[in-house]
Amino acid sequence: MSALFTPLSVRGIEMRNRLWVSPMCQYSAVDGMPNEWHHVHLAQFAAGGAGLVIAEASAVSPEGRISPDDAGLWTDAHAAAWAPIVAAIRARGAVAGVQLGHAGRKASTTSPLTGGRGSVAADAGGWTTVAPSALAYDRFAVPVALDAAGIEKVVADFADAARRAVAAEFQVVEIHAAHGYLLHQFLSPLTNHRDDAYGGSFENRVRLLVRVTEAVRAAAPDAAVFVRFSATDAAEGGWDVTDTVAASRLVAAAGADLIDVSSGGLVPEQYIVPGPGYQVDYAATVRRETGLLVAAVGMIDDPTFGEQILADGRADAILSAREWLRDPHYALRAAAALGDEVPAPAQYARAY
Repeated sequence: MSALFTPLSVRGIEMRNRLWVSPMCQYSAVDGMPNEWHHVHLAQFAAGGAGLVIAEASAVSPEGRISPDDAGLWTDAHAAAWAPIVAAIRARGAVAGVQLGHAGRKASTTSPLTGGRGSVAADAGGWTTVAPSALAYDRFAVPVALDAAGIEKVVADFADAARRAVAAEFQVVEIHAAHGYLLHQFLSPLTNHRDDAYGGSFENRVRLLVRVTEAVRAAAPDAAVFVRFSATDAAEGGWDVTDTVAASRLVAAAGADLIDVSSGGLVPEQYIVPGPGYQVDYAATVRRETGLLVAAVGMIDDPTFGEQILADGRADAILSAREWLRDPHYALRAAAALGDEVPAPAQYARAY
């Protein structure tokens, strides 16, 4: 059996393999409610052999949505809408996960499906955004800096969303602290100019993420908790991989089980050159320096390449996104390429 198709257990939850579906926004929800599109979209990956299917970034509050068309988990009705989708994923042999997020200053923006780019005005369904400091992203609207009560609400919203995830029977809960969204905005000195207990020093800037991790762990005691970081802002004076290593240790102490390592997204002046496996070195550094379970992500579209990353000890699992969109049965194809015998659904057996 290849490394890629060796099962991995995280907090007692066994993934049948280490080829996982990364969360991908679909911009297809109404009032945060997932629908038939999400059901078919996610269940097909489980039928295609994925070990873990992570549903898209789901907002912990209405104001936490990236766009008005984002999915959410801020009411019990949202949990009820997710439940049959979760059941469909699990019935097909995959573990079901969800990413919880708050977009902060990158919220209330137009959906990329519309071809637009920019903030949505209030009279068009937009809302006032929040952030650690009143600094706009690019040409987006200027956010309101969160006060003490606002910070407490963020922590409570993540905890409540985690409880709802458990109610929907998600087995993995990922905290989104990457790609320039709210928790990442608190982490980086480029976007956090506060002078209170949540700004200034590294210890202060990471405080909100640690509190959120503790709250999610308490709300979902039996779930596997992941934290996604942008390992670097790729901009002068920003968050870097050394910070990510230190923060990974802190969130692990707060209850996180696995670190999902991505990069960028905080500022438009970032300098990143994408290419196959361009973020793997960051994942390898976090794994080597902390000893924690780590997932690598970023244009890892060749199963042989993914296998080599795992065999070299640079990561414990591989997250892919676009390759699953190109081929929802990517894991079955990858298993065949690696010479593994992974049973296809009985209904598809004639193709294998």
